[in-house]
Amino acid sequence: MKGLLQRVKGARVEVGGEIVGSIDQGLLVLLAVEPEDTEAHAAKMLHKLLNYRVFSDVEGKMNLSLKDIGGGLLLVSQFTLAADTKSGLRPSFSTAAPPAMAKAMFEHVVAEAKHQHPTVESGRFGADMQVHLVNDGPVTFLLQI
Repeated sequence: MKGLLQRVKGARVEVGGEIVGSIDQGLLVLLAVEPEDTEAHAAKMLHKLLNYRVFSDVEGKMNLSLKDIGGGLLLVSQFTLAADTKSGLRPSFSTAAPPAMAKAMFEHVVAEAKHQHPTVESGRFGADMQVHLVNDGPVTFLLQI
C-alpha cells in the first residue's frame, strides 16, 4: 500500500462538477492498493496517516500529527501511484491491485478512518476526479507499507 500524503491548507475533490469531498487544514492522501495488501497493511497505513508528525509546533518544528491539530483527512484512491515506472516510457499497472480488491480495501480504509477520526472525506473510487488543493509548505511524503 502506498499513500502520497500532502499537508494542505484546504482540498476538495470534484466528480462531474460536484464536490464529493472537502477539507480545510489537514492531509490529502492519494492511496494506492497493491495485490499483496491486507487489512493489517490498511491498519498500519491509517495509523501512520493519523499520527505522522508533519504539522508545525509553536517552535516551527514538524512535531504535530493530524490528530494533534484536529485537521481533516481527505482520502482519494489513485491506482496510478502503484504503477511500475522502472523501465520504458509507459507505466505498467501490473503492480496495482485488481479493481474489486482495490475498491474493497479503499472503502475499508475510509470506514476505519471515520471510526477513528472526526473529519474524514473521500473521493469516489474509479471516478474521473478533479482534485484541488493548496499544498502547505509544500510538504509531501510517500508512505509505503
